[in-house]
Amino acid sequence: MKSLQILVLALISHISFGQSQEPTYAEKLGYPKGKKVLIIHVDDVGMSYESNQGAIKAIREGVANSLSVMMPCGWVPGFVNYWKENKDIDAGLHLTLTSEWKDYRWGPLAGKPKVQGLVDTQGALWRSVPEVVKNATADEVETEIRAQLDRARTMGLVPTHMDSHMGTLFATPEFLQRYLKVGMEEKIPVMFPGGHNTLVQKSEKVIGEQLEMTRKVGQQLWNAGLPVLDDLETSSYGWKGPANGDQTDKAIQKYSTANYINAIKNIRPGLTMIILHCTIQSDIFPHISDSHITRRGDLLAMLDPELKKYIEKEGIILTTWREAMARRQQVK
Repeated sequence: MKSLQILVLALISHISFGQSQEPTYAEKLGYPKGKKVLIIHVDDVGMSYESNQGAIKAIREGVANSLSVMMPCGWVPGFVNYWKENKDIDAGLHLTLTSEWKDYRWGPLAGKPKVQGLVDTQGALWRSVPEVVKNATADEVETEIRAQLDRARTMGLVPTHMDSHMGTLFATPEFLQRYLKVGMEEKIPVMFPGGHNTLVQKSEKVIGEQLEMTRKVGQQLWNAGLPVLDDLETSSYGWKGPANGDQTDKAIQKYSTANYINAIKNIRPGLTMIILHCTIQSDIFPHISDSHITRRGDLLAMLDPELKKYIEKEGIILTTWREAMARRQQVK
């Protein structure tokens, strides 16, 4: 998401800037004025069995209420088979243009001949966002986006939204434009913070004309008939566990829940998506990623009655991308 700043460089001379948008997009969708409206969103579904089970558990037994699926990954059928019998789950596409782990890799669904710039020397997607930027074209990016959407539809999964794994689709203005283009053409909501962006300003150092640019993009999406986020909370991936090294479930849950409560306190009214990653514990997942403590903490926080109690006490509204789109379709 740091590359939101890059968006400005290519487009800034063509835009005249207005004032901060009021009311919030949440209000435009019919939610009460002054309310915090949250999409508590689990990324990386389909990446592994543990990721699938963690996301399902976080939604079925906890306060999470939305998720997105990495279509190139090996455990996608496992989730989609579950979703077909549980279509109430708000499931989107975690558009995936990178394959970041050392020993567990995946390649593009479009196939190497069509998207050679997205493929590394192992035949997998590049490990990092800068490598994608260096090697891939916008045409290849759009081709792969459409291939991932096609696989979802072929499998019978009807995505409620799309977002970007590792923020790759925000890495250049050209990538971003293709992401927005597919969303608007297909009438699928896309994750984009186009409102007051209070948290984005702090975390991504997006200020001034850059901030106004995000609002212009938000208005473009709204005019295309799609719901728009007012803000985005992304800090949980930096939470590495208790400082004293205690890795018991009780200690990790207390640590992560406290961080989520503090993060939610800092959210301004409007429609905000909170991004998290949930996995169940296993002997295998630590061999995939060293983020297993953080992901276990996310899951334990979602299951914590204290977090649910706080959300209810504060009168915070939980919603989904499906509901946001339904509300958008009712707005004239």
